Amino acid sequence: MEQVHLQLIEQLIQRFSQADNTPLYLKFAETVKSAVRSGVLPQGNILPGERDLSQLTGVSRITVRKAMQTLEDEGVVTRSRGYGTQINNTFEYSLKEARGFSQQVVLRGKKPDTLWVNKRVVKCPADVAEQLAIIADSDVFLLKRIRYVDEDAVSVEESYVPTELIANADDIGVSLYDYFRSQNIIPQRTRSRVSARMPDSEFQSHIKLETPVPVLVIKQVAFDPQNRPIEYSISYCRSDLYVFVCEE
Repeated sequence: MEQVHLQLIEQLIQRFSQADNTPLYLKFAETVKSAVRSGVLPQGNILPGERDLSQLTGVSRITVRKAMQTLEDEGVVTRSRGYGTQINNTFEYSLKEARGFSQQVVLRGKKPDTLWVNKRVVKCPADVAEQLAIIADSDVFLLKRIRYVDEDAVSVEESYVPTELIANADDIGVSLYDYFRSQNIIPQRTRSRVSARMPDSEFQSHIKLETPVPVLVIKQVAFDPQNRPIEYSISYCRSDLYVFVCEE
């Protein structure tokens, strides 16, 4: 058995031994997700079969099967008859946390990167102004970039930020939120809406997919501790690489 699988079995047994009311299949699924986030289970890895996992962990095959179904429903794994259960190349992104893309990527053991398309001042459209609680046609920064996770292009993002919150746009590196914090602006919470559509030609030109996949469109407002809107963003994300979560 692969070393990564031995590490997973150890983590599963340890999790099962913890006395709480979480169902076994959820303990199983949570442990697998944690192993993916930490890099213990690399993308593309084929997990042992249900029988082996059942025997090695001491839980029933029904529990293993239910855990795998949960993981498949959440997009963490893909199961196919005769091939096995494979860890997907996905990035789990929390819509609740006001940490920003780059910090969430790092916390999941992956490498973020940003390719800036432009940083310029524009007149704020009326619909965006409403979200930012400012007057329409006010000056705002439009920040457009392509996001990468482990060198894979995963999304195209546009952010609108009131000009008074950015002293020098050239000082913004990989992370806008890191820049905010350097200016003592603290993102506290977010409000998000998610929809889906097929990719347009602009998305295809930036992401360069061999075959089109649906795009998840995330419209999000970030607020500071005083409940002031500090950013309105529209993110166009590859649905085959993103899993969005919003826990209470």
